[in-house]
Amino acid sequence: MIQHSIGLMTRPRTQWQRVAALPSNSLTPLLLYPGILALLPAVAWYYGTSRVGWSIGGSEAIRLTAASALQLCVLFYFAMLACVAAVGYFIYWMAGTYGARTSVVRGIVVAGLTVTPLFLFGLAGFYPLLWVDLLLGVIAVSWSVYLLYVGIPIMMEIPEERGFMFSTAVIAVGLVILVSLMVSTVILWDLGIGPAYTDA
Repeated sequence: MIQHSIGLMTRPRTQWQRVAALPSNSLTPLLLYPGILALLPAVAWYYGTSRVGWSIGGSEAIRLTAASALQLCVLFYFAMLACVAAVGYFIYWMAGTYGARTSVVRGIVVAGLTVTPLFLFGLAGFYPLLWVDLLLGVIAVSWSVYLLYVGIPIMMEIPEERGFMFSTAVIAVGLVILVSLMVSTVILWDLGIGPAYTDA
């Protein structure tokens, strides 16, 4: 699985072609890929928020309690997987509109491979410095969008023009899922599943 991460970060078009050439039964193990890679940002942010902390304007570092950080990072992990699965399902659902034949597994694999930069750059959570994390976040999102635009036509075996429209529709779905995730977060915090800060 590491070769997929390296390939998508260094030679995306070639890597997508290799994945597209795999037989259908070889794609099923790739469903584990986002599950393993999503551990990286979850663990990084647990450590960063509970051990290192963050400060604003040179003030004393703010940290979460270990229990609160664990609870939030577990929810963060499952939210990432749910988002990948939802986007993957929508890729499958919309495929017919763009003249592509696909399966739910292929859709989830495309979504899971596309978010590789977000998971890898999530390691910035080990040291939560706002401007660094924002900069890396913008780079990761940009690279993921690029991967999507390159990967959809190859994986769905459709012309690039149709792949462009397909990818744009997937991004729109992703934005809707992001807003839904933010609303869910507000509701959960209102129900008491929010951050708890340390006194020191």
